[in-house]
Amino acid sequence: MLSFDNKGIEIAYIDQGVGEPILLIHGFGSNHQVNWVGTGWVDLLVKQGRRVIALDNRGHGESAKLYDPAQYHPSLMAGDAAALLDHLRIGSAPVMGYSMGARITAFLALEHPHRVDALVLGGLGIRLVHGEALPPTIGEAMEAATLADVSDAIGRMFRAFADQTGADRRALAACIRGSRIQLNTAEVARIVQPVLIAVGTRDTIGGSASELARLMPNADALDIPGRDHNPAVGDKVFKQGVLAFLTEQNV
Repeated sequence: MLSFDNKGIEIAYIDQGVGEPILLIHGFGSNHQVNWVGTGWVDLLVKQGRRVIALDNRGHGESAKLYDPAQYHPSLMAGDAAALLDHLRIGSAPVMGYSMGARITAFLALEHPHRVDALVLGGLGIRLVHGEALPPTIGEAMEAATLADVSDAIGRMFRAFADQTGADRRALAACIRGSRIQLNTAEVARIVQPVLIAVGTRDTIGGSASELARLMPNADALDIPGRDHNPAVGDKVFKQGVLAFLTEQNV
């Protein structure tokens, strides 16, 4: 992987393909490889004639591991994404995020609006604003001695995933405690770029795509049929919907 330094924090990324750029931001506990390469997204977008940039969020993958929850505010992680565009001398691009990555994408669009041509928010609907997406019990699950000590279902799922990928569980515990920041209805109403919100119909984590879309001036909802939170990311309906959205918006 390539990497760059953003204010003393090393951020790893890939940069593949030739054409109009698109930036991909993965979800909590994942990394660019699991979220975007292994699911076929990078190959698909490269074959569509795009330049695909995907980073490992701080605390994840090959990027720097931090242990202070305050270092994982979505504004700071959105700042990493904006700094990566600066590093690559890319003025603006469409940005696609999944789950926590969708939250980061929304913060990026609000705080650096001139950098974001269009947004794809995957795996995160109305729980960007109301209710709870990923629960704080995930932090406790990451700190448990073994997987067998975790009784909470969602915590157990993410702990098993972290064990499988060899993630830094201490960094993930800090991340989940620092990144669970919501936007309010007035803030999401200020996201004026074209938005596609895609959530699986069995996803109990992300919440309704259509409810969030109604709060934004230029958003469409896409239901990914029969999928819950994690499998939805590689679903063909999601992929087809994103390609159609990018074509329709000419971005």
